[in-house]
Amino acid sequence: MQRFQLLVLLAIIMGVSSCQFSKIRKSTDLKVKYDAAMKYYDKRNYYKSGLLLEKIIPLITGQKEQEVAQFRYAYCHFNQKQFDLSSYYFDKFYNSFRGSKWAEEARFMSVKSLVESSPNYNIDQKSTTDAINSAQSFLNNFPNSTYYEGTSAMLKDMRIKLEKKGFENAKLYHRIGYHRSAVIAFANFQKSFPDSDYNEEASYLRIESQYDYALQSVENKKNERLKDVIGLYENFVAAYPKSKYLRSAQNMHEKTLISLKQNIVINTTTNTNVEKATIKK
Repeated sequence: MQRFQLLVLLAIIMGVSSCQFSKIRKSTDLKVKYDAAMKYYDKRNYYKSGLLLEKIIPLITGQKEQEVAQFRYAYCHFNQKQFDLSSYYFDKFYNSFRGSKWAEEARFMSVKSLVESSPNYNIDQKSTTDAINSAQSFLNNFPNSTYYEGTSAMLKDMRIKLEKKGFENAKLYHRIGYHRSAVIAFANFQKSFPDSDYNEEASYLRIESQYDYALQSVENKKNERLKDVIGLYENFVAAYPKSKYLRSAQNMHEKTLISLKQNIVINTTTNTNVEKATIKK
């Protein structure tokens, strides 16, 4: 019985609150709406605060309340995890109020919003690239900011995510047998991320992909591509003399030398036979 009465009481309170909000929203008194938006915001009711601020902001252009209203409106979206919108409105605030005491914070929150909207590495990373560009721009423009370390950390995380994406893309080509594409993808990865922790594995898989690519090549291309395997192997040994992949790489190197020798013999024999046939004619 007590539980039922409590539920009824809550329903009444919610109904009254809903009616009050509806009246405020329909009111033509900007001060009433503004004050209510601030109260809802302070109570962390960002949904209702945002609805009121959305109606107020276009009507208070040039007034002192506009700065606070726009700043909090951006935070309303952020706190509701609407990160694409919060990034947009924090940027808009920054561009409109460069002299504001919240300008630097707004620029930082725009970056943070983009970072929050960045998906897992296995999904399209356009928003991650946008976050990286925005973070770098912030660091360049605010080198002494209290948010500098936080932004640097976010920038590092976003770069690691792109790094992971690039490496996994190359590995996918390798896994499904697109050997030429894998060779190119691993080469591009190493060029883009020369200091990556994945480079040792990428170097080894590049050898493996080149080896498989060479073996599947037509005869007149095979020698050249087998020699590329040897070149990649020599670079790998020079860079990672104690690599855990060294034995496997050595094994491929030996097989490559054998294949190259056999292929030279075959080509030499073929050419000799062709020459003999030509002489007979």
